[in-house]
Amino acid sequence: MAGRFITFEGTEGAGKSTQIKLLAERVQGAGRKVRLLREPGGTPIGEEIRHTLQHSAQNTAMTAEAELLLMNASRAQLVREVIRPALCAEKVVLCDRYFDSTIAYQVYGRDLNADQTQRIIDFAINEVRPDLTLLLRVPLEVSEARRATRLAASGGEPDRLEGENRGFFERVEKGYDAIAANTATRVRTIDATQSIEHVQAEIWKWVEPLLCSPEVTGERAWKTVGEYRTEAPG
Repeated sequence: MAGRFITFEGTEGAGKSTQIKLLAERVQGAGRKVRLLREPGGTPIGEEIRHTLQHSAQNTAMTAEAELLLMNASRAQLVREVIRPALCAEKVVLCDRYFDSTIAYQVYGRDLNADQTQRIIDFAINEVRPDLTLLLRVPLEVSEARRATRLAASGGEPDRLEGENRGFFERVEKGYDAIAANTATRVRTIDATQSIEHVQAEIWKWVEPLLCSPEVTGERAWKTVGEYRTEAPG
């Protein structure tokens, strides 16, 4: 694949949506074709799954196992329908969340079995892994304040994941800590409490060399999900 695959990760309110759009504009300005995606979603089937996961009135009884399978059903469709063809067409694919979110939210947040989750992810991604992952980090208190501000401005209700309790998001943060500690050459952690401009500059520092290099510089090899586990969740 001649393209580049860059993913954005982080807890709610970390500014991923803002920064991924800014990066898309900058990459296009550098003369590269860009495909901007989000998970779950990114395809007609994926967007239907996204609605079921987040906004459907019928999703209140959804089990953690069903959530995991739906997330990866959306991912499997996205990889085969969009991501792999875009990479083969030498495009730069920017995706808001990918399999690291499953590790943080479903393995740590939901306490699902790590080995089973790994097998499901492997099947879904079909060997398509990021060259670079940008992990935007904010303290839990900042995440909560930003989520509250966003909901107040929109006048809407939190989706199914946004409405989880503090303990859930504390476990998700532990998951991201483990991911960052064990994948240092692929995952680059950025302090997202800084100004939008400062965060944008930090992101470009990691992205620009990847675009200029004729070789893939990110960590294609992915550790098993179990290797992210540094302690029991909770």
